[in-house]
Amino acid sequence: MQKLLLIRYVITLFLLTQSLAAQQYTHYVLIKTNMGNMKVKLYNDTPNHRNEFLKLVNNDHFDGTLFYRVIKNFVIQGGSSDSRNAPRGKHIGYGTSAANIDAEYRDNHFHKKGALCAPRQPENINQFKMSDISQFYIVQGRVWTNEELNIIEKNHNIPIKNELKRKYYLPRKEELAKLKQEDPKAFNKLLRQIKEKINFEYSLSDYLKFTDQQRKAYTTVGGLPDLDGEYTVFGEVVEGLDVIDKIANLKTDKNDRPYTDVVIKIQEISQ
Repeated sequence: MQKLLLIRYVITLFLLTQSLAAQQYTHYVLIKTNMGNMKVKLYNDTPNHRNEFLKLVNNDHFDGTLFYRVIKNFVIQGGSSDSRNAPRGKHIGYGTSAANIDAEYRDNHFHKKGALCAPRQPENINQFKMSDISQFYIVQGRVWTNEELNIIEKNHNIPIKNELKRKYYLPRKEELAKLKQEDPKAFNKLLRQIKEKINFEYSLSDYLKFTDQQRKAYTTVGGLPDLDGEYTVFGEVVEGLDVIDKIANLKTDKNDRPYTDVVIKIQEISQ
């Protein structure tokens, strides 16, 4: 009996070790195009996106598709199945093989230049902001100043604060005005309680505060800070950032499709 338990323990320990090793292993893919190649690292802490993306890569899902949506200082987007052999002028969108998965937002992954991200359908038809992993986009963006980042934070956060004030302060406004005249001590106490409620709920909201890491990236290599928290970032280009610029600088039609087709082929590679 003890020998059997020991064998089970050894097997369990082996499987656990293998699982941890798999989690620590970093996966890379090579995105080949006629404009140059990009080596991309996939993040281990967005495992669903990593695994589904690799499954599609190894099934040749992206091969022959195009970077069909290219906007300078914004993104290059590709991989949609309906872009493969698409004639000129054809509108290309989400294709016929959308693969929707739950978002995996991570504060340490953001829309710096070279970020590999998953697009999604608009919220009016995709309320849970699920990612469509059957295609992808890579960030070009631009370099920002700290002052511009401050403005983005304020524009995002002020509506949240105003809504909380309407919720907690406005219903007590007349009471506060009366207490201020008749009982300043009670006024201060009630005002403090209201502020505590506002601050607590604000801390639980989706307020925006750029980290030092984000600010450093956005003010040096650049990116798209206003997209953070809206789309899942699941990898980054580690070699070939210049290829992003080459593709982003192509002339495009009214649908943002380059006049020169940029054909994609992706393969998984070792480090």
